[in-house]
Amino acid sequence: MAKISLPHMREPKIVADGAFETAARERLGAGALVCGVDEAGRGPWAGPVYAGAAILDPAAVPEGLADSKALSARRREALAAALLEGATCGVGAASVAEIDELGLGPAADLAMVRAIAALGVEPAWVIVDGRRLPRGLRQPGEWLVKGDARSFSVAAASILAKVARDAEMDRLALEHPGYGWESNRGYGTAAHADALKRLGVTPHHRRSFKPIHNILLEESRATR
Repeated sequence: MAKISLPHMREPKIVADGAFETAARERLGAGALVCGVDEAGRGPWAGPVYAGAAILDPAAVPEGLADSKALSARRREALAAALLEGATCGVGAASVAEIDELGLGPAADLAMVRAIAALGVEPAWVIVDGRRLPRGLRQPGEWLVKGDARSFSVAAASILAKVARDAEMDRLALEHPGYGWESNRGYGTAAHADALKRLGVTPHHRRSFKPIHNILLEESRATR
């Protein structure tokens, strides 16, 4: 049988919009407060996990809202400033101690619940990036896979969380120079791993994460 050559089909590019927020307001009433929520910093070896929450004015959505990972640092910071000026915003965090005690998933949930509480108003509906709603969420809502690339308010939340966490890692980098947190943001890069061998584990490293746990285990064995 002869092979049929088909033209290469690219997947359609996902573009954030306000459709999910509009649908929620149509169900709940035109004045209903719809909040987007997202977190930042699940994967790093060091530093807290952060979350953002944002309620946008449908008539004043900042231009260029998108998944924070798709934006430059300068663009993220400019959009975060615009959001703080013209939207209702909240940021929450869960500490390294809470990550180690509760586990990463519950700690990220806690950061998201705290971000919503930091809004200062009660949203009628919450749109959360991911595949489930956070534990402890009091408000009704929906989860949205790749929500930070599909929903304006979730994209806004992702930007707020990322900018806030980056600022915290910049601050911690000044306290603990040599780990490269100002650039690797606590992720497990080769340079970060090398610094751990040279400088050791700090109080801001997540001891429940396997690479850090293994280093501490080796140190414990060496001192016996």
